[in-house]
Amino acid sequence: MSDQYKHANTSVYLLNYHFVFIPKRRRKVLVGAVEARVKELLLQKCTELKWDVLALEVMPDHVHLFVAADPNTAPNQMMHALKGYTSRILRQEFPHLSTLPALWTRSYFVSTAGVISSAMVERYIAMQKTRD
Repeated sequence: MSDQYKHANTSVYLLNYHFVFIPKRRRKVLVGAVEARVKELLLQKCTELKWDVLALEVMPDHVHLFVAADPNTAPNQMMHALKGYTSRILRQEFPHLSTLPALWTRSYFVSTAGVISSAMVERYIAMQKTRD
């Protein structure tokens, strides 16, 4: 089996999720120090929850996160944990974000990717900053 597969007591798995989520009203608030802090917080929380960040890119009005997780965590739980954590910290540290009714929208995009398409997703996310 591939080295990418993870092993637990009763399971072998490879779950890679590509998430895209946006600030409320798609406002372009994820710039400068906010962008750097979003990346830092997402990496910190994923490490804490033992999820592997495969790719991460923060655009001014959305976030791409490619993450590997265990089968005991549903994608909606992952988004709830990441959005709640980042929203609370960012709104404390950046007062101008407190004026928004909420930092993140309740919606998000998620897709799964296996071994073959993982490289494609990583390339797509990496290309986001260089697009015209």
